[in-house]
Amino acid sequence: MKSNYSNTAQLKDLMTVPPMTAAQHAEVMRKRIAHRRMVEEAKELKKADSWQFDKR
Repeated sequence: MKSNYSNTAQLKDLMTVPPMTAAQHAEVMRKRIAHRRMVEEAKELKKADSWQFDKR
C-alpha cells in the first residue's frame, strides 16, 4: 500500500510553488483513477485465471 508520508519535498518548495489549477488537479485524478482501474482489472483477471485452473 502506498504511504501518504512518502513525499520528500522541502517545506520551502511546497510554500513557494503556486497551487495546482483545477485542470491540473483533474488530470492528476484521471491518471490516478485509470491506474487504480488497471490494477483492479489485473487482480480480477488473476483471480479468474486461478479459479479456472482450480476448477479442473
